[in-house]
Amino acid sequence: MNKNPIDIALTVKTERSARGWSIGELSALSGVSKAMISKIENSQVSPTSSILGKLSGAFGLPLSTLLHRAEGRSGLLSRHDDQPVWIDPETGYRRQKVSPREGWPLELLNVQLPAGVSISYPATAYAFLHQQVWVTKGELNFTKGTTAYVLVAGDCLQLGLPEEDCTFTNATDAVCEYVIALVYR
Repeated sequence: MNKNPIDIALTVKTERSARGWSIGELSALSGVSKAMISKIENSQVSPTSSILGKLSGAFGLPLSTLLHRAEGRSGLLSRHDDQPVWIDPETGYRRQKVSPREGWPLELLNVQLPAGVSISYPATAYAFLHQQVWVTKGELNFTKGTTAYVLVAGDCLQLGLPEEDCTFTNATDAVCEYVIALVYR
């Protein structure tokens, strides 16, 4: 359940309109169908994390920034009960924005990846940031291009340049939890 509803539909439409793009232009840049973009903008569907990654890459924004704009938060303190949560409607992937606000160079996200779920993002979704992944519970298989890592609780992986697509996979039968630390370039 989302503690704070976020307006992804309005944010996608606003970002597209601010660039003067048609739905067709955004479709061509992101690889997301025109029909899907239209459904997202009209709040007919809730997009998956993979689709949001493609859209954010087309906008030239990290996925976390796109979601943060949809969350509409500000301030210096981020209380646990006020932290927005977004859940991928297709996979159950849960993303909690821990950091207080946009505009600072560091952002923290708490993620829960359900058992048996795999989430892929295009390299364009990472082009604007450095990140580290710290597993706090369970096991995470992370693949960048053809390089694979298996991370267990306590392991931390620093990601290099985002020249290849990345995949987060939970191949176990238990939830995997991890923290992503993002630093904007």
